[in-house]
Amino acid sequence: MPELPEVETVCRGLAPHLVGETVTAVLVREHRLRWPIDDGLAQAVTGQSVIAVSRRAKYLLIRLDRGHLMIHLGMSGSMRVSDTSVQVRKHDHVDLVLGSGVIVRFHDPRRFGSMFYFEHPPSEHALLSRLGPEPLSDVFGGDHLFHTSRKRSAAVKTFIMDSHVVVGVGNIYASEALFAAGIRPDRAAGRIAKKRYATLAAEIKIVLSKAIAEGGTTLRDFAREDGSPGYFTQSLAVYGRAGEACVRCGSAIREMRIGQRNSFYCARCQR
Repeated sequence: MPELPEVETVCRGLAPHLVGETVTAVLVREHRLRWPIDDGLAQAVTGQSVIAVSRRAKYLLIRLDRGHLMIHLGMSGSMRVSDTSVQVRKHDHVDLVLGSGVIVRFHDPRRFGSMFYFEHPPSEHALLSRLGPEPLSDVFGGDHLFHTSRKRSAAVKTFIMDSHVVVGVGNIYASEALFAAGIRPDRAAGRIAKKRYATLAAEIKIVLSKAIAEGGTTLRDFAREDGSPGYFTQSLAVYGRAGEACVRCGSAIREMRIGQRNSFYCARCQR
């Protein structure tokens, strides 16, 4: 599933093609996504100009003259820059046709993605209004994690993956940040000291920033806006490395299930 760095990579890749352009047509081939695409979306978006492209959590936000187009990539979605010479593939569900002749094509084999148009501020949308802070913002830090975690018995990995606590820290990056901070993923969130949370918050920022710089994690269904994969998989320290030697101490990386997800850690380096 595309995580925050992948979505940020797509956001930055799409912006130069979209900003300043007018949407001349919207072609919806398949309405049946996770939430059905509204029948009026194409008409509402057509003719509007793109003011900005941004991201909130794992949602892409395309700001238009009168409203916003919000896109979620779901489990397998991707956005590709194309033109009329490129043949439509199976699972190419929506085309945004721009005045420049460029087509921004939404591809989603599993149809767990979503696409909404609305005219109120994004912060008021039901899917965004209760989200926690962005992990790379100044609002997010050790103090926020410490105070939010008090009396929480859930595992710290589950805690930092909760979008009400902080957005965009998915399974891969949670494992990597906890390893970098030296914290076991199954430690109770409410029993971690403030100083250790300061370290964890800093490592979350580092891991996510590095992943964004390297283009996101290479997953089977993920592609950048030009169709090429990301490259962060080459730098993973623990995720997916069960049985392999720890990059720090040489002990075997272990695997456990936390919240129905595979978690990877080093029993010697993480306490």
